[in-house]
Amino acid sequence: MTSPEPVESRTQTRTQGRTAQTATLAEIAREAGVSAPTVSKVLNGRADVAPATRSRVEDLLRAHGYRRRRAEATRSPLIDLVFHELESAWAMEVIRGVENVARDAGLSVVLSESAGRLTPGRTWADQVAARRPHGVILVLSGLDESQRALLTSRAIPFVVMDPAGDPGADVPSIGATNWQGGLAATRHLVELGHRRIGAISGPSQMMCSRARIDGYRAALETAGLPVDPALIATGDFHHEAGYRRGLELLRRPDRPTAVFAGNDLQALGLYEAARELGLRIPEDLSVVGFDDLPVAPWVGPPLTTVRQPLTEMAEAAAKLVLDLGRDGGTPAATRVELATSLVVRSSTAGPADG
Repeated sequence: MTSPEPVESRTQTRTQGRTAQTATLAEIAREAGVSAPTVSKVLNGRADVAPATRSRVEDLLRAHGYRRRRAEATRSPLIDLVFHELESAWAMEVIRGVENVARDAGLSVVLSESAGRLTPGRTWADQVAARRPHGVILVLSGLDESQRALLTSRAIPFVVMDPAGDPGADVPSIGATNWQGGLAATRHLVELGHRRIGAISGPSQMMCSRARIDGYRAALETAGLPVDPALIATGDFHHEAGYRRGLELLRRPDRPTAVFAGNDLQALGLYEAARELGLRIPEDLSVVGFDDLPVAPWVGPPLTTVRQPLTEMAEAAAKLVLDLGRDGGTPAATRVELATSLVVRSSTAGPADG
């Protein structure tokens, strides 16, 4: 009968194992020019490490043979959906699209809001890293370098939908043809005979807003019409901005006979401003929106608008983030723009003096 291994020997073996690994981490720390706790933070996916330091340490960890467990085995059955703001029918269309894909994949959706900021807060990144969802979809938002590094280090894929700014060539994104939509909306008004056409843009820092106004400008210039800066008001994509900026435009002695409202919510605010001033739509004022929200056909009069395929965009973003998370997943495209289209209803007509 073989004698059992002495307790001292087993203890020594375990101690030696710990000593060897500790020495390796210390060696990595020396090579990277950082402390051992910093190496430990990187190894455990903590957020509070500078991106350049994280990259340097992770290269050394790989060189020394450290490997994370396969991400698939540790993922939660979730998709994180992060909104710039979460308080409109626009957001509901996006949620519906993500839910459609998540449901088919047996996943749930976690909703977050960045409270108007263009990037979520640091605590959000830590929470996502702890949850280990199948992926993250950011709507009109983005990630800073440390957040991107954290998600990448935890093998959590992310996709930006309708990015607020240029997400970068290496960031997967789903968008719409905003410039083409602004062009189509304004060209429609030009073809009806309007010559003084105003616009209420969205926030100037948002890429989709700038693209729509650039399309508006291009339509006027192509038609040989002047672009009057006094007829371009800056809004924030909310109903109240459409109302207030609408009042400013419509109270001008040389008021526009038509307005491209930038999105449907601002168009509805513009409707209210016109009613307050006794102007009829479309007899005295033509209005075009952008989005084609479910309410657009039911307002009075039904709103002419540019259809942005929000539900389809959200579905595409959800499918892309799941494809990116699969082992060996190689999506055909990671930068996608879905087509917009003009939907003509009863809020536009030729000018009264035309």
